[in-house]
Amino acid sequence: MMQQSDAHWLDAIIKAEALTVLFQPIVDGESQLIFGYEALVRGPSDCPLHSPLMLFGVAEQEGRLVELDLLCRRLAIQHFVEQDLPAHLFLNVMPATLLERDFREGATIEYLGQLGLSPQRVVIELTEHAPIHDYDLMRRAVGHYRDMGFQVALDDLGAGYSGLRHWAELRPDFVKIDRHFIEGIDKDSPKQQFLRSIIDVARNLNCTLIAEGIETREEYHTLWGMQVTYLQGYHFARPSDQPPQSIANLMPTGGRHYNKSVTAASICKPIAAIDAKAKLQALLDRFKSEPNLRCVALVSQGRPTGIIRRNTFLTLFANPFGHSLYAKSTLDELSEKHMILARLNTPLEQLSQWITETEGERHEDVVIVDDAGEYQGMGNIIDLLREITAYQVRLARHANPLTGLPGNALINDALATRLNDGRDFVAAYCDLDQFKAYNDGYGYAHGDEVIIAVANLLQDTLREHGHFVGHIGGDDFMLLLSGDDWQQHCQQVLDRFEAMTPSFYRPSDRQAGGLTGEDRQGQRRFFPFISLSIAALPVDPQHFKSAVAISDRLCELKRHAKRTPGNYLLIERRRQ
Repeated sequence: MMQQSDAHWLDAIIKAEALTVLFQPIVDGESQLIFGYEALVRGPSDCPLHSPLMLFGVAEQEGRLVELDLLCRRLAIQHFVEQDLPAHLFLNVMPATLLERDFREGATIEYLGQLGLSPQRVVIELTEHAPIHDYDLMRRAVGHYRDMGFQVALDDLGAGYSGLRHWAELRPDFVKIDRHFIEGIDKDSPKQQFLRSIIDVARNLNCTLIAEGIETREEYHTLWGMQVTYLQGYHFARPSDQPPQSIANLMPTGGRHYNKSVTAASICKPIAAIDAKAKLQALLDRFKSEPNLRCVALVSQGRPTGIIRRNTFLTLFANPFGHSLYAKSTLDELSEKHMILARLNTPLEQLSQWITETEGERHEDVVIVDDAGEYQGMGNIIDLLREITAYQVRLARHANPLTGLPGNALINDALATRLNDGRDFVAAYCDLDQFKAYNDGYGYAHGDEVIIAVANLLQDTLREHGHFVGHIGGDDFMLLLSGDDWQQHCQQVLDRFEAMTPSFYRPSDRQAGGLTGEDRQGQRRFFPFISLSIAALPVDPQHFKSAVAISDRLCELKRHAKRTPGNYLLIERRRQ
């Protein structure tokens, strides 16, 4: 039975709005920026309803769940705006409140309107502690939020009642993986396999994963290597009423300037793997017949399970008792499970970093797989060093000195390579609008900071998809894109740039939405925030014979793109 004191505590908390709002960053591991903040609410520290579990449990039993939930939302939005936090706000919402009769539709939009926060920057995070029985009603509720401009996240996949059916029925934009599957993932192969499966599901459902509960660098390293983009946990920052607006202990981004030719694919040799169920004699015969074979990968159903080194294996049979001692062993039992595993599109510098960070372990060989985890071949450290050295020498000669991105010579080489390949691709010209006014008002040092931020954003957003990013000069960039989803990737660039733009300005200009300065005719006028224009040209190599022809057409498209205010993607629709 409900204790009277708990009901009194709840009443006092709601009347006094005595709630503490904390924020924990959600980090975009690719762009090195904070993608959003999850708002977490606590009761007063000196009362029995301090923990959210107790607070909301009492509110539910007292029939005041909706009242408390709306109060939490309002305070979270208020504190988020007051601190002028960048990026997205993740609002925890209990699905049960959406189904209550006293739930007031439009309350969240009303709060946002009063405080000047766009619903496009808010993610409704469904936190479930009880089973959902009416999925039709929940789907309508989720659709209602989407119609108003919100995105939707599903919290704690794999914990409690929150499961795959929720995912399939509600089709959220984001899914948060419960910390149970993240804890110790760097040492737990079954957890890694589970996460790979979830990654595949997320791709098929066009959903973004967020890993929760990351507490160690090793967990972060593993997730980063598996290309789980969004990350959250104590390793980055604890919940705080004054959260950081940047994160210091992220993975180095030295590899972000690599293009497709200097990934693991460039050192991959198609060395045939051996089935983990094969007999020992089969591998022994192979090592004897191939004297240059130093290391071989074991596979099960096409996926690597370990490696066996030539010297280690042959040493087992160097004495007269070797055959009798190991005759009944399986190859899997004799294999090394700790191996460096890289995807074909893993940048070589990132791969080099992994190797140098594995202290005390011998890693001369790398197992290379495709995006599905299927074995493709082997690479070795000598080829890795050779490729890195050759590319660094060329990049140093032809890189843009401000951003380190490939400059005009490397851009022309990349264009020529794609034209010679004979396959369709997309060339895109990317530059900043209102940048001259910003440069004049804030000075060239701040202008350079903006250009560097754009360079990092472009490369970090597009790198994993195999796209090329070059810096023509000033605020002009060249993108060479491929695949069916390049347009989606460009839109991600525009959305992320829009989220970061206010941070370039002083508080007064930020509040005004821009700055006042002189135009090219010397007239004083207001210039809105810097925006990004992307002019995209689908290229059929049969119709474009040179990089110059592509450049000329892109310049024309760029002029058209800049006529549209705001962050904008213009696509050439005419067949070339």
